[in-house]
Amino acid sequence: MSEKPETNAANFDRNDERSQMGRDIVALLPRLRRFAAGLTGSVQEGDDVVQTACLRALERYHQWEPGTRLDSWMFRIIRNLWLDRGKSAWNRLVRSDPEALVEIADHSLGREIEVRDELAAARAAIAGLPEAQREVLLLVTVEGLTYEAAADVLGVPLGTVMSRLARARVAVARQVRGEQREAEAEPDAAAAKRRS
Repeated sequence: MSEKPETNAANFDRNDERSQMGRDIVALLPRLRRFAAGLTGSVQEGDDVVQTACLRALERYHQWEPGTRLDSWMFRIIRNLWLDRGKSAWNRLVRSDPEALVEIADHSLGREIEVRDELAAARAAIAGLPEAQREVLLLVTVEGLTYEAAADVLGVPLGTVMSRLARARVAVARQVRGEQREAEAEPDAAAAKRRS
């Protein structure tokens, strides 16, 4: 008879842990959605991955060790789900989501178009990165993870994270600068054509 209250107490503790984990995951949702959208190239597809990841985490809450970083565990689940879906950086298109644009202080139409173009160029540059570089770039620069935490999420050595991040930053900067130079040269070429 004494076993029944202990069993009920143990079940209550597990349910309480699961409930707390659910609340903690809800607090992480903006970061999880941002990471998943960056991986998948689409807010909608990213939301699907996050929903599946949350469900998987709650179903397997007993696998998470309290005292460790829940965000790292969730990022790893998202990454693994995305990889399981067989997505590749080479066959995805970057889709622009106007709703996701940040508020623009200067609401002039010209400035808004310029900001959209810059955002599209940055998204295209990030989407064009090799998968390994894109994952590191998103975890460190967008999600704010330390290099050590990103290495843990990805299961790679710290030096690998550092080199992938450096290569990703250089590649994105080169592509975005290159597109800006082309855009700046276009008005000059058009003006020269009109003169001739």
